[in-house]
Amino acid sequence: MTFRILICDKIADEGIQLLEEKNYEVTKAWNMPKDDLPKIVGEYDALVVRSATKVKGNLIANAKKLKVIGRAGIGLDNIDLEKAKEMGVTVVNTPQASANSVAELAFGHLLALARGIVKGTITLREGKWVKKELKGVEVHGKILGLIGYGNIAKIVEKLAIALGMKVIVVRSRVYDRFVSLEEMLPKTDFISIHVPLTQQTKHMLSTREFSMMKDGVIVIDCSRGGVVDQEALYQALESGKVKAAAVDVFEEEPPGRHKLLTLENVQATPHIGAQTKEAQLKAGVQVAERVIEELEKLK
Repeated sequence: MTFRILICDKIADEGIQLLEEKNYEVTKAWNMPKDDLPKIVGEYDALVVRSATKVKGNLIANAKKLKVIGRAGIGLDNIDLEKAKEMGVTVVNTPQASANSVAELAFGHLLALARGIVKGTITLREGKWVKKELKGVEVHGKILGLIGYGNIAKIVEKLAIALGMKVIVVRSRVYDRFVSLEEMLPKTDFISIHVPLTQQTKHMLSTREFSMMKDGVIVIDCSRGGVVDQEALYQALESGKVKAAAVDVFEEEPPGRHKLLTLENVQATPHIGAQTKEAQLKAGVQVAERVIEELEKLK
């Protein structure tokens, strides 16, 4: 039996090679307009996607032969999981492939905010010397609150402890660890968010939660767009309740001229948590391995 694989988003060549070595018929469709994918998807046994392709609506409805969806990455919010289950389609992902990269970005944001690195760079480029304005804080001895305790958060925890931080992990609606969100919020100097986007986690940090935080807290969001209510975050930053925030994810991506980006106490990146050479290689190889594993069971 020869399986047909539709690769909707670019993955590492090494992953594609693994699929081709199994003598699968591989179609590389990442340059095809997304609106055209539903027209051809019905002939394929497996889809390989990243975050750009939304396996929802007509795309999944037209996938009559589909057996496996492989997501090269962690989040599954771009896939209609209920429809996949109804169709008997197996969904696999690569939860560990980008863990180090995302954790390092989150901690890089934390350190940059603590010391005003971005503002220092920008003002120097403008010919200004604002040394006295850039009085930062040491992270040593500070309390870091982690919301979520998956692969990424565990690495962030290790980095924090190595620099002498104290770590509190939240018993959130997804993970059952240590303390409740309400207990954590008033105690922490830094908060880093690491939960998937689900119906339970959508806007889990909103106006009520920001009001409970310690004055001057620093928030880092490298999770998924929608976990944080970004309008509420904007208000908390404007009021000074939140001293500064780092945002790698947005509810709509790209965000356009998002109001958060108008604030000097916000530093942002364009969802680059997994954008390292190492993470992309691991994600491509691991998603290919997972798809192969599931398809070979069907022979």
